[in-house]
Amino acid sequence: MAASYVALLALCLFLPPLLLVAWKHWRRGRAARHVTVVVLGDVGRSPRMQYHALSLAKSGFSVTLLGFCIGPQILQYGVKVVFQAVHLLWKLMCTKPAAYVFLQNPPGLPAIAVCWFAGCLCGSKLVVDWHNYGYSIMGLVHGPSHPLVLLAKWYEKLCGRLSHLNLCVTNAMQDDLAENWGIKAVTVYDKPASFFKETPLDLQHQLFMKLSHTYPVFRARSESSDPDTERSAFTERDALSGAVTRLCGRPALLVSSTSWTEDEDFSILLAALEKFEHLINSGESLPSLVCVITGKGPLKDYYSRLICQKCFRHIQVCTPWLEAEDYPLLLGSADLGVCLHRSSSGLDLPMKVVDMLGCCLPVCAVKFQCLHELVKHEENGLVFEDSEELAVQLQVALSAPLGGSQAFGDLFLQLGGRAWAGSAAGVAVSEAGPQPLRESGLALPAVWVYGAHTTQVTLELGGPCAI
Repeated sequence: MAASYVALLALCLFLPPLLLVAWKHWRRGRAARHVTVVVLGDVGRSPRMQYHALSLAKSGFSVTLLGFCIGPQILQYGVKVVFQAVHLLWKLMCTKPAAYVFLQNPPGLPAIAVCWFAGCLCGSKLVVDWHNYGYSIMGLVHGPSHPLVLLAKWYEKLCGRLSHLNLCVTNAMQDDLAENWGIKAVTVYDKPASFFKETPLDLQHQLFMKLSHTYPVFRARSESSDPDTERSAFTERDALSGAVTRLCGRPALLVSSTSWTEDEDFSILLAALEKFEHLINSGESLPSLVCVITGKGPLKDYYSRLICQKCFRHIQVCTPWLEAEDYPLLLGSADLGVCLHRSSSGLDLPMKVVDMLGCCLPVCAVKFQCLHELVKHEENGLVFEDSEELAVQLQVALSAPLGGSQAFGDLFLQLGGRAWAGSAAGVAVSEAGPQPLRESGLALPAVWVYGAHTTQVTLELGGPCAI
């Protein structure tokens, strides 16, 4: 009798682990050609992860892109994190088994721990793509010594070591992860997608006419003598031939893009614009200027009020939210790009500059710790530290006559802005380390190649994203 109880107890103790092992082997067999790409946030604002998913699919994997929409703000942070953890775990357990769970960080709270735990249950390996440090972004809002920020740093440092493979966006971040976090990562630089390129003149005209219905800065300043001629603020289309030409005396088009967060100080640009306005009023031979700042975010209303307080006569500022297909067309139509991104950690690079260079758009970028890995001053762009330097660069870049060329002056051609696009080398990652990979035509050819043949991307949307 006692032997029966002992046998029953042993069965109860050992059967669940055996079933779990068998289940993991079964899922691993089904998962060999599948990758789950996880973004605990708005997938539309994560182009790098979109490019990862497309590259993986082109390399033969089936891919599930698991994204989480913006959630209600009424939830307190702690409750929100718990809800996200439960929801994300449920989604990972219910999706098709995956050989790898490919996670963007940040946001990594609670995603890193949840994805690791799901991988332990399902036999998946965790790959973390380090875009920045989540705690450093929280520190912009709460301060670096806030208890939440310190807790987030401890969590990120502890759980970040649970991954099987790691990618990062700069060599500076690679060094910091190795020295301060004990994490070995491979640097994979961003590249512009193929649709970021110079915009043909006829498409520029179509874009300007489309935007002019909503944003007055794109409307013609004067009517054509021919009523059948279609005219925008920058271009006109001949009624008979259909040919599009740039207007003589047109304004210059300056473009910047932003998420309107604390790591971008647009007061620098506004101060530089005031100095540019003063130069025009002083008699300098400079064009009028249309400044388009795209994007949306928490500080947009604050800066919109500052813009409304400016008394510009020769400068117009517009802050639109563009459709996805219009953004690369606008970059490819502009004369100058300005980037005000200062990394919260000093270790990531602005994707907007990658896109601008892909469009052969001259770029002025604010200086921070590792910007030199992307923009080299007077080689492929200009770097400034304050509004005084930016104002000088605007004057130099826009002082050339506005003729048929999209980029102003020979300066930026000499700087090599056109030659830079697409120069970053693709990297393939395996457990053995980085290996060369032929160009796939996509922005991020970072893939794990196992000879699979299925090409499929499935998009799933989950619940609220992290704060």
